[in-house]
Amino acid sequence: MEFDLVELIRTRCTVARADVRLGIGDDAALLAVPAGQDLAVSTDTLVAGVHFPPVTAARDLGWKALAVNLSDLAAMGATPAWSLLALTLPEATREFVADFIDGYAELAAQHGVALVGGDTTRGPLAIGVTVHGFVAPGRALRRDGAQAGDLVFVTGTLGDAAAGLRCLDRRDARAQALFNAPPDTRETLVARLNRPTPRIAAGAALRDVASACIDVSDGLLADLGHIAERSGVGIEIDADALPASSALLALFEREERLVLQATGGDDYELAFCVPAARAGDVQRDLARIGCGATRIGRVVAGERVRLFDGDGSELVPERSGWDHFA
Repeated sequence: MEFDLVELIRTRCTVARADVRLGIGDDAALLAVPAGQDLAVSTDTLVAGVHFPPVTAARDLGWKALAVNLSDLAAMGATPAWSLLALTLPEATREFVADFIDGYAELAAQHGVALVGGDTTRGPLAIGVTVHGFVAPGRALRRDGAQAGDLVFVTGTLGDAAAGLRCLDRRDARAQALFNAPPDTRETLVARLNRPTPRIAAGAALRDVASACIDVSDGLLADLGHIAERSGVGIEIDADALPASSALLALFEREERLVLQATGGDDYELAFCVPAARAGDVQRDLARIGCGATRIGRVVAGERVRLFDGDGSELVPERSGWDHFA
């Protein structure tokens, strides 16, 4: 049965690339890194009940498993090329695997990502994905280049995915009210949770412009904290500047909305720093590719990330974002 599933995966995820010398079917893939390119590699594991609700549809899960990894490449300004997939399944259900790999293949095809190998095994549901991409030497976006005086931006909107998770939770009265929200609004938020958009084009546009970049996976404040620490700077964020979707505005009051935006995570937008003189260029470039970016703060001398209200007072959420071991 295991080999039947491998063949099913191979036949449904069929992106062809000339740099794949040998793909699925042998003990290892043979891949050719183009001359003059660095190889960017990232890996993530998604565990049922930790990284996604058990009710998540298999097709959405396949999409998300690849998307969260491609988001890491986007944050480095890398162009995606190859992926590896490790599936741990409670049972060998052909229907689940078929739906899962269809979602995975749908996103892979959009970005020309070839699935070149992986593994299947039995156990609690977990998905491990490794992605590989290319970036020219010296042009990768990093976390350690922010400088005092830079401006801080974020693509898209924040808080939608965390709100979508709340919409699926029936454990308290507030969650029940969200579950009964207008279907279109609720589905918009749940879709942001289940099918994030990796900002590959935006990452490419930020090469040679952004001084530092990270994708928002664990929560805006937590992730910007990595830039602050690696760069040896402080970051100040304006709460009123955080971009919100119409769906988020419709269902959540300001205080609850700010918590979702600042600490909720699972957005997979890019948060980045730009020298003030280049800010206008960046906004025009991202608008041109249909992404857009909002200025949300500034880099200052000092340390850590601080969130400020419109009256200048500091807001201190209970937590800055997701921590697997907290």
